[in-house]
Amino acid sequence: MDPVIELDELELRFGRRTILNKLSASLTGRAIGLLGPNGAGKSTLLNTLLGFYAPSAGTARIFGFDIRSQARQVRDLIGYMPENDSFVAGMSGVKFVCMMAEISGLPPEQAMERAHEAFFHVGLGEVRYRPIGTYSLGMKQLTKLAQAIAHAPRLLLLDEPTNGLDPPARERMIQLIKDIRDQGELHLILSSHLLRDVEECCDQVLILKEGRIAAFCDLEKERRANRKFLELETRAGGEAFVTAVEKLGCQAAWSTNGRIKLVMPDGVEIRQLYALAAEQQVQIRRLNHKRDSLEDIFLKAMEGDRGRL
Repeated sequence: MDPVIELDELELRFGRRTILNKLSASLTGRAIGLLGPNGAGKSTLLNTLLGFYAPSAGTARIFGFDIRSQARQVRDLIGYMPENDSFVAGMSGVKFVCMMAEISGLPPEQAMERAHEAFFHVGLGEVRYRPIGTYSLGMKQLTKLAQAIAHAPRLLLLDEPTNGLDPPARERMIQLIKDIRDQGELHLILSSHLLRDVEECCDQVLILKEGRIAAFCDLEKERRANRKFLELETRAGGEAFVTAVEKLGCQAAWSTNGRIKLVMPDGVEIRQLYALAAEQQVQIRRLNHKRDSLEDIFLKAMEGDRGRL
């Protein structure tokens, strides 16, 4: 799969301070999560990709276009939802989105048409003529999303899109992001300090720590690579069943209430456990997989000093 973004020894320094330190990665996912604690360099990386900051060394490429030598082509491909508000006082929502679409290169008539479409897409069609200053926080966030997608970009950069939202507004924003992702028409990068947002929306995750890559992983591949940890609730199961399970090569622990925790090695399948239970006349009433959550992956990355590529 062709990379969406290639980071090639990308560095950014402000004076003597290094903000981005030799970032190298090839990002291919449909939805890429950008995680890290405050000050890790997430927003700085987005601003560098957008051309707001010139790299001090190295470079990055977006769909093959170099951010140094082909900045104009790069900007044409990107829609950007910033973390902070940057509206024009007194302007209606639809006029603001139309203006942003024109700045992105659309002719006025097409820009206005796309502005209306974007407002209806995010669910704000009924308030599009109202001044943005009268909007709630959630409506302002949705307006920022509308202006980011109005010109039909190939890559959408979302910087803290759920910041400050109450639970219903957050759920609405997350569902919109997932809908955009699932349409398959563009790729997106979701920068957030909320692990839950990234876990719900993204298939790849880049974790930054102090301006370095602490981890870069495909979430599903990462989970499949973990040891197969199972929790069983059995009826009529006991030490004899656990002993039989261990002969398969599993590590197991049994409690008197019929609960068994085990780790399956490579080559052992769940169907073998059910076959063994039938032989032992044991009923497996419940079986749960325990996989590493994004929180587990994030905490491991924060503990380590080296990224995994």
